[in-house]
Amino acid sequence: MTEMSPNGDVRVRRVYEPPEPTDGARVLVDRLWPRGLSKADALLTEWCKDVAPSSELRRWYAHQGERFERFAERYRDELTQEAACSALARLRELAAAGPLTLLTATKEVSQSHVTVLLDVLREES
Repeated sequence: MTEMSPNGDVRVRRVYEPPEPTDGARVLVDRLWPRGLSKADALLTEWCKDVAPSSELRRWYAHQGERFERFAERYRDELTQEAACSALARLRELAAAGPLTLLTATKEVSQSHVTVLLDVLREES
């Protein structure tokens, strides 16, 4: 679990983990719906697809660790696009209102878009 301040408490969890009372707003930040998970079981506040990497970038990266640095650069560029900026603003609003849990289906969270997303949110807070 990763936390962020000063805007509030931001956590990162895998969407397959059971919800916890301290999760606050639960936002899926993946472009694709997680396999084998029903929408009812996810207990999401929102699904924020616009903040996820493009399908093209996701396929290029393919979770190959040696590509992570370049992936992060390209993803940061994507986060400057209009739809992504709006989605980032929404995440900042949710974080300011209380605890926020960013959810992902990614197995290697430390080598994923969520790590980059947290950094971007920290820079803008």
